[in-house]
Order: sequence, then structure tokens, then C-alpha cells
Amino acid sequence: MKTVISFFVFTICIALIQSAEPTKLKLHWSKNMLTISGGHLPGKEMKIHYLEAYCRANSHDADWSNHTVIGHKTELVSLNKEKTELKLYCKVSDGITVKHLISTTHDEIDFNLTAYNPTNKESEAHWAQPCIRVGKFTGTSANTTKDKYAYIKKSFVYLDGKRTMMPTQGWATEARYIPGQVWTGPGVSRADVNPRPLHKATPSNGLIGCYSADNTMIFATAFEPYQELFQGVIRCLHSDFRLGGLKPKEKLNIRGKIYIVKNDEKELLIRYQKDFPKHNQLHRNKQETEF
Repeated sequence: MKTVISFFVFTICIALIQSAEPTKLKLHWSKNMLTISGGHLPGKEMKIHYLEAYCRANSHDADWSNHTVIGHKTELVSLNKEKTELKLYCKVSDGITVKHLISTTHDEIDFNLTAYNPTNKESEAHWAQPCIRVGKFTGTSANTTKDKYAYIKKSFVYLDGKRTMMPTQGWATEARYIPGQVWTGPGVSRADVNPRPLHKATPSNGLIGCYSADNTMIFATAFEPYQELFQGVIRCLHSDFRLGGLKPKEKLNIRGKIYIVKNDEKELLIRYQKDFPKHNQLHRNKQETEF
């Protein structure tokens, strides 16, 4: 009898522990659209055009369709039963391949990519765009407001060592295509970024993000290596990752994070710096060369 009672108590304890664990965010991918969902996610779901485009260099003053975009095809490799781990495989028209492993916790999405050039010629792909739609998260979706750019006032980057809300000082307004705003990553040529208005400042770190409708949560994203940060035109924010034109047989690992966390900027920065330690030196080197 004691054995039965002990087993019953043990079972209840395990169930309580499991129920106390935060629910992981769920993943779904179809037709180049990645969906993140969860009952605790502001707006309940967040869509990412994944991937919107692989892009050539010399792109800032070039025609987007005729010059910049390189065709690609992405296939779903697998999605686990819990919908917390997703694998994708991209074939880019210039010959490179990119494997994507995407996984979740209750408050972040982790991206681990491996790009490889199996050909005998240098790749034309220098950067790529995950287009993250934040309208629902910020409470500024098409169902809420007709103002496509209302979300900008909820969005931020880091300039001069501090979080800066958009539109920032020195907001650029002229480019081949308008509106939007681009911040070039450290060490990246200003000629090799999105053909939208280009801010004169280099970001102080690699984060770009926004606040939820009720300001209780923060969305932020970063990739390493990264080409640019971008405030787009479809209620979207980007940290666009860098490929750099892979040489024949060259392989490159790319890491990324989406954070969906409580509104605690200090804690967010601690996590970001832990996840991307190389960013600290990258931005420090850039600041040193500017003085």
C-alpha cells in the first residue's frame, strides 16, 4: 500500500513540475513563411518571411529585382512532434546551399545556419533577409490601424551606446526606394546594403527591436555575422545576416536569436552579450576607427 501511495505522490509531483515549466513557442513553416505562435506571445503569432531574399553586393543604389535578388528555393526537411525544432534546406541559384536549424524555448527562437559553396566559383550572395513582421506584437497590425508605420514609434536600435527609439535623430529620407531605414553593420560597405534610406550612424550593438502593445514585453533580434539592421515597409524589422560571397568549397556558420522577453532591458542586454560575445569587439573596433 505504501508503495502504491509513494508512486502516486511521485506521479503527481512530476506532473506538477511539468505543468510549471514554461510553454515553448511553436513553429510552423510553409511557402517561405515561418510562423511563431504561443498563448503568451503578444498578438498570439508572429510571421517571418523566411527567407525573403538572398542578395548581391553593390545593392544600395541598384534595382532590387533586376540586380540584387538571387533566386532560391527552400524545402522543409523536418518539424518535430512538439513543433519546437524545425529544419530547412535552401538552394540558392548561384549554387550555394544553406541548412537551417531553428528551435525554440518559451522566450526565444534560436537560428543555427550552415552556408556552403560546393561550386568552383565565388558566390554572388553577400547577405540575406529574414523579414520579421511585428504589427501584431506592437498592436499596430492592419486590423488595428491603417497607418503602416505606426509600429516605428514602438521600435528601437542602439546608437551612441544607448537604446534609441525610432524615428531616431538623423533619420534619412532619400534613397532609390522610400521609406524605411537602414543601419550598416560594422565593417560592411555602405554600398552593399538595402536600397532604402541609409542612416549615417553605425549601430552601437547588433540588436533591433520593439515593445509590445501594452509595453510589458520586448521583441529583439540579432544575427552573427550581420550585414545591416533595417526598419522595413511591411510592419517589419530586420537583422539581415551576412554571407560575404563564399569562396569555392568555403563553409560559414551563422547564428541568430529572436528574444521575446519581459520588459527588462538590462536582462535583455545581458542575454544578448552572452549569446553574441564577438559583437562586443566588433562594435568596439568600429568605434575606435571612427575617432
